[in-house]
Amino acid sequence: MHAGRGPDADLFCRVIDNFGDAGVCWRLARALATDHGWRIRLWIDAPEALARIKPGGWDEGGIEVRQWTTLPADIEPAACVIEAFACELPRSYIDAMAARPQPPRWFNLEYLSAEDWVEGCHGLASRDPATGLAKHFFFPGFTPRTGGLLRERDLFARRDAWRGDGALQQATFARLGMQPDPGALQLSLFSYESPAIATLLDALAAGSRPAQLWVPEGRALAAIEALYGRALRPGEAYRRGALELRPLRFMDQDDYDALLWHADLNIVRGEDSFVRAQWAARPLLWHIYRQQDDAHLVKLDAFLDRLCADLDPAPAQALRAAHAAWNRDLPLSPGGWQALFLALPALQKHAEAWATCLARQPDLASQLVSFNQTPI
Repeated sequence: MHAGRGPDADLFCRVIDNFGDAGVCWRLARALATDHGWRIRLWIDAPEALARIKPGGWDEGGIEVRQWTTLPADIEPAACVIEAFACELPRSYIDAMAARPQPPRWFNLEYLSAEDWVEGCHGLASRDPATGLAKHFFFPGFTPRTGGLLRERDLFARRDAWRGDGALQQATFARLGMQPDPGALQLSLFSYESPAIATLLDALAAGSRPAQLWVPEGRALAAIEALYGRALRPGEAYRRGALELRPLRFMDQDDYDALLWHADLNIVRGEDSFVRAQWAARPLLWHIYRQQDDAHLVKLDAFLDRLCADLDPAPAQALRAAHAAWNRDLPLSPGGWQALFLALPALQKHAEAWATCLARQPDLASQLVSFNQTPI
C-alpha cells in the first residue's frame, strides 16, 4: 500500500474454522484489490493461519495485513468497513467510524447458505444503538437476489489455460511432489474427520480401476493416519489393492485450486474450498462445518436441492447418499461408493453446467463494490 494513501476498506477477520475464515477473507481482499483497484487493510487475529495458505508471503499490491489484537488509539477507519462473519468490531473503532465527517459504509459479510430465507435478508440494515450507524448484511449465495460467490475475473481463463497446458500442469505437480497416473481415478480429500473416510478407502482399494487419492496435510490426513496406525509422509505413496494414497504437504491457495482442477472428484469442507470446488467444474462432496442442533444439515440439504434439481435420478441419488454418509455419520456400502463412481461422467457434465450457470451471476466482490457505491 502506497505511503500516505489510506485504505479504501478495512476488512476484519477472526479465525474460527481452521483456515476457512482466513481463506475467504484473503480471496475477498485480493479480488477487491486486483479486480477493482481497492486498497485493503486486512485485520486478522491469527496471521499464522493466513501464513499457512500464503507460505510465500502476502506482499501483493493493494493489500496490507495487520494483526488484530488491539487497534491503534488514533486509527482512522476506512471509507468501507467489512466485518467478516459477525466478528464484532471493537466499540472504540465503531465510535471512530461515527466520528468521521462521512460515516463509512459498514457491512457484515455472512456465511454462505443456499437456504431460501437468505434472499429476503441480503442487503438489509440494522442500526447500532449507540451511534445510529447502519450496518448492512451481505449474504453470499447461489441466486441473483443474493451477493453471489467469490470469483476473480480471470479465474476461468486461468483454470482452462492450466488444463490445456501440460507444462503448467507438470510445474504444479513438481511443486507438490505429485506423480499422477493418467489411467487412474483421481480424487482429492480435504475434509473434517468422518467415519466415511474408512469406507471410501475400502471401496477404492477394492475397486476394479486404479485410484490415486491426494490428501493435503490436515484433519482428513490425521484421521487416515489413525486408521493406518502410523504417520504418513508427504511425497510417499501408500498402496492397498487398487488404491494409491498420496499425502501432500499443506499448499497455498493457488496450488490448491490446481489440485481441484486436476481431480475427477473433490471432497471438500467448510466454505472456501467448497466454493473453489464448484468453480473447478468437477464433481464434489461437501463436508459442511458441523453446527449445534444439526443446523448445518438444513444448509446442506438446501444446497443439494439446488445442485440436484436438474440431475437425473440415479446420479442424484448416488450424490445424496454419499453426502449423507459424510455429513450424518452414516455407513455407505461399497455398492454406494461404486454407484457414485459410476455416476461421475454424468456428474462431470452437470458440474460444468453448474459452474457456467453460477458464473452468470455477478461475483461477490463486484456486488459489494456496487452496493458500496449505492446511495443510502
